[in-house]
Parts: sequence; C-alpha cells; structure tokens
Amino acid sequence: MSSEIIVSRPYYDSRAAAQGVQKKSPPLEQDVLQPSSGSATAGYRSAKYAPGEWFSNYHTILEQAGTNRHEAQNIQRESRTLNQDTEAAALKTQAEGTRLLGERLQDIHYMKSELQRHIEHLQADTKLLLMLRKRLDKALDASETPYAIATDNLTCRGRRLVGELVRDTVEEELLKEVDLIVSVQALLKKTAAQVVAQIKRNRDAQQSLEMDWSDKCQAYGFDDTSGRHSNRSPDTQQHPSSATMQEQVSTPLSWTKFTQDNLSKALQEEHATNSLRMLVEQMLEDTTEDLRVQCSNVDQAFSLRCEDLIEAKTQLEMKLAQTLEQIGSQERNIEALEQAIHDKEAPLRVVQSRLYLRSLRPNIELCRDQPQLSLEREVRQIDATLESLKQKLSEARSSLFHLEESRMALQKDINCKTHSLFIDREKCMTQRKRYPTISVLSGY
Repeated sequence: MSSEIIVSRPYYDSRAAAQGVQKKSPPLEQDVLQPSSGSATAGYRSAKYAPGEWFSNYHTILEQAGTNRHEAQNIQRESRTLNQDTEAAALKTQAEGTRLLGERLQDIHYMKSELQRHIEHLQADTKLLLMLRKRLDKALDASETPYAIATDNLTCRGRRLVGELVRDTVEEELLKEVDLIVSVQALLKKTAAQVVAQIKRNRDAQQSLEMDWSDKCQAYGFDDTSGRHSNRSPDTQQHPSSATMQEQVSTPLSWTKFTQDNLSKALQEEHATNSLRMLVEQMLEDTTEDLRVQCSNVDQAFSLRCEDLIEAKTQLEMKLAQTLEQIGSQERNIEALEQAIHDKEAPLRVVQSRLYLRSLRPNIELCRDQPQLSLEREVRQIDATLESLKQKLSEARSSLFHLEESRMALQKDINCKTHSLFIDREKCMTQRKRYPTISVLSGY
C-alpha cells in the first residue's frame, strides 16, 4: 500500500530581497497528512510545488517586474532632469571659474608689471650707484696727489736755512690744505661705505621682487593654462586630492599685501638711492671746489712769498753793493790815514832831532828861547795830529770790520733768500703744476 507525501516550500519575496528588506514569511499551513500511495512513487512526489504555489509565484514575479519597470522609468525621468540641471550648473560654475581666472590673470599681470617696472628701476639705480662708487674711488685716488704735493711742499720748506724757517702764510695755507685733504678723504671713504650699503639694500630688494615676480610668472602660467582648459581639452586629468585645503595658502588680502610690501620697500630704496645720489654729487662738487679754492690760496701765498723774497733779495743785493762800495772807500780811507801817519814821522823826527841837538847846548846856552818854544809847540802839534790820525785809523778799521760783518751777513742772507726762493719757486710751485684738474678730483 502506497502513501502520498505533500511537502510545502517556504514563501520567498524577490522584490523585498532586491531592496534588502527582510519580510516575514507567511505562516505555514498545518501539514495535512495525505494518504500515501505507496513508497514506490515517493521519489517522484518529493519536493514538488503545489499548483497554487506555482500560480502564486508566477503572479509575484509579474508584479515584481511591473514594479521594477515603473521604478526604473521614474529613475530615468529623474536622471534626465538631474542631468540637465547638473550640466547647466556645471557649465555655469565652469564659466564663473573661467571668468574669475581671467580676473585673477589681470591682477597677476598688473602686479607682475609693477614688479618688473620696479626691478628695472632698481637695476638702473644700482648701476648708477656702481658708477658713483667708481667715481668716489677715483676721487679718493686723485686726492692722494694733492696730499703728496702738500706734504712734499712742507718737507721741502722744512729744509730751508735757519734764518728762513718762519711760519709764514704759505706754511699756514699748506697746513690748511693738508687738513682739508685728510677730511675730504675721510668723507669720501664714509660716503663710499654708504653707497656700498645702499647697493646691498637695492640688491636685497631686487632679489625679493625677482622672487615674487618669478612666482607670479609661474602662477600666471598655471592660471592661464587653467583658463584655457575646457571639457574638450585632451590634456585634463582627474586629481581627486586637488580639491583639499592646502597648507600655507594665502588669502587675497595677504597676497596683495605681500607684493605691496615688496613694492613699498623697493620704492623706499629707490627714493633713498636718489637722495644718496644727489648727496654724493653735491658732496663731490663741494669737495672739489674746496680743494681747488685752497689750492689757489696756496698758490697765491707762494706767489706773494716769492715776491717778498725777490724784493728782500733785491734790497739785500743793493745794500750789499753799497756796503762793498763803502768797504772800498773805507779801505782807501785807511790807506790815506796810514799814509798821513807815515807822513808825520819825518816832521816828527826833524823836530825831535832839533830838540835833541838843542838840548846839548852848554851851560847858559841852554835857554828856552823862541825857537825852543816853537819846537816844543811843533812836537805837541805833531803828537796831537798823530793821535787824531791814529784814532781815526782805529775808527776806520773798526768801521771796516763792521762793514765786513755786514757784507758777510748780507751775503749769507742773500744766499738764504736765494735758497728759499729756489725751494718755493723752482721746486714747490713747479711741483704744484701737477695738481689734479676739477674733473679728475670729481672722479671722472
């Protein structure tokens, strides 16, 4: 006797499974024991659907397919609307980005042009300062020649003879000239140091501008390339991490302030350079004028001193000629006095011989008669004359001695004046002809 076995399958909702929603299975019907037809057909009747289950499953699939179709239609309609909206928004946003990139390019171009302009100004200013520094170095080198001339003049005048070692106007002017040259050299060195410092500041400012200009050139190239990109550009790529916030990103205000600070510093250095240039130009002009004026003062003092020496030498020579003439006259006078004294010896011998012979008269004949008195008067007269002649001779010889001393003093002084005149006129004034010109002293 066979038995019939009916096995029920669990309920399965494919739509709920697709949506990931777990639904409760319908309650299982209570198994109804059917009569068994036998164990021979048990393998054919096991795990079979019932007709109701088959129809139920069929209708469930149809309903699920319809529901999915309507849902897909809704999604497609919404997708078309969303595509249209997003495409318009993307095009609008892209156009806005392109416009903003264009404005940014204009800002960068303006800043870059300002940076380039100030870089060129700083380059020109630095070039002028280098030329000015070269002028200062040349002026400093040129000042060594007046210093050497002035010191050599003082050294040469220090070799004057003792009587001519006087602190005259020439020496005072030469000392002033040396002091002036030393002060001018110190001023030139100080000004050259200021120029070097300004050149360094200009180069530092120029370097800052060039670095900023280089960054803006790169940024301009990147933004220009970005502005040329379009949806049809073949060289665009996806960079997912590019939208993240980058570190150390500047703001428009800090970006503008950074460049404005660099430009302000550059403008400040340009003004400082112009002021320094005018100061150096005026300083070179003033120092050159001071040196030339002092040189003229020294030359004028030399000329006046030479005139004084020539005049003194002329007077000395005239006095020497008169002295020599007087020495000759005095020598002739001495000779005449000596001859007069010599001429008085014969009358003196005569009268003395007469007196001696008359003193030999005997006894009463030794009388002071008129001849005796006359002879005695004659002796006294001759003695007085000789005494006067000898006195004059002594005075004449003393005068001749003083004249000789005057002659030697005059000759010595003339030699001193000649030596001083040679030093001042032939050596110093000749050497001063090598004094630098105004252009050389100005550094040209």
